[in-house]
Amino acid sequence: MKEIKNNSFQNMEEQQVYLSRVLEYIKTNKKTQPKACVETYGCQQNVSDSEHIKGMLVSMGYALCDDTDEADFVLFNTCAVREHAEARVYGNLGALKHNKRRNPDMIIAICGCMVQQAAVCERIKKSYPYVDIVFGTHARHRLPEFVYKTIFDKKRVFEISEQESEVIEDIPIHRDGDLKGWLPIMHGCNNFCTYCIVPYVRGREHSREPSEIIKEVKEMVAEGFREITLLGQNVNSYGKGEAHGVNFAKLLRMINDIEGDFKIRFMTSHPKDCTEELLDTMAECEKVCHNLHLPMQSGSDRILKLMNRHYDTEKYYHLIEYARKKMPDISLSSDIIVGFPGETYEDFCETLRMLKKVRFTSLFTFIYSKRDGTPAAIMDDPVSREEKGKWFKELLLVQEKISKENYKDVIGKTFRVLCEGEGREDGFMAGRTDSNMVIEFKGDNTLYGKYLDVKVTELTNVLKGTII
Repeated sequence: MKEIKNNSFQNMEEQQVYLSRVLEYIKTNKKTQPKACVETYGCQQNVSDSEHIKGMLVSMGYALCDDTDEADFVLFNTCAVREHAEARVYGNLGALKHNKRRNPDMIIAICGCMVQQAAVCERIKKSYPYVDIVFGTHARHRLPEFVYKTIFDKKRVFEISEQESEVIEDIPIHRDGDLKGWLPIMHGCNNFCTYCIVPYVRGREHSREPSEIIKEVKEMVAEGFREITLLGQNVNSYGKGEAHGVNFAKLLRMINDIEGDFKIRFMTSHPKDCTEELLDTMAECEKVCHNLHLPMQSGSDRILKLMNRHYDTEKYYHLIEYARKKMPDISLSSDIIVGFPGETYEDFCETLRMLKKVRFTSLFTFIYSKRDGTPAAIMDDPVSREEKGKWFKELLLVQEKISKENYKDVIGKTFRVLCEGEGREDGFMAGRTDSNMVIEFKGDNTLYGKYLDVKVTELTNVLKGTII
């Protein structure tokens, strides 16, 4: 076969040639359709990336499965945000050694944020010789090329170039759901929080063209999706520096104007770029859910400065007050890091005071995880892991009390919910409100995918209600 010239960043037209050749090979040489298993670690952006990876694999002739023991192709899409996630990947990667012995033609691939780190890539190259394909965050669209080279050249493929491509459109996609879907509007991050590895492995921000986003939303609505979540490391900075002049608030209004019965969510928002214009837009657009995930990270201004977050608690609380003024029913969630290097118990108590003041509906809480290559990794960190664990438990108790009190306030109220599937008990279905609360109610699968008015009647281990 004629070799295709390899440029630094192939567009999808060139990748389509590789894709077609792999498909031809599989149809000609495989008696049964080979199976591919994709395992995803980390954030919703990784989940979305995996949907595109699955789309390319299906286009190359693979059937999808969920069991690595059944698969002829296994791919791990990895996360680098916390050490625990990396440890899981190494453990699961080690287990595939036996699969490769049983099936020498099996292709094993690993991609994503974790392998974008040169040290990790080198470790895989030396310690896991049975791994065939390793590629970083900037080369996802080149998967057909890598599979082609693995099959025909019989050589291992490593591609973790630090060069950044522009946003690549028209990558095939195989969505995991049929009711709720992810839609990336931008890639990368410019914030450089001192604890975070993401800007180093995802690269600088690139926003998609508004026309491409609108086109994809319309396609998803036509396919029956009832809830679309817009994704970005910091969606609030969408459009900065782009010629089209559309910021995130304007993009939300454009999507809100699309015909159809669907809801819009988004994540993640950065407080430094959250504006009154955005909150006004949320309040005025009927399709935008009144649910805001606004990571606070710490309630101490001293720690926020060390984190390089570019806001203080006064600005953060102003945003909360303004959001509640415009949307009294808004649900607020946040991220909190406990035990950042240099944090004292007094700093931690400032965080507890902010929790009691803001009264979040829910929290995502973490003990600080050191990431080599970030500024925080070389900061003094005198507080023991054991002591941080005590603080963490104290924070959880405070938030648990707040959450219970918040949920009691909704008993007797009626909410519009999207029925997402079966509840925990037989004969019950579960639905999610605009504010991201889950309510269970009596019903059957005929209600799946419908919007319903449900009155909350009681709080047990879950919220329960009755369809109005």
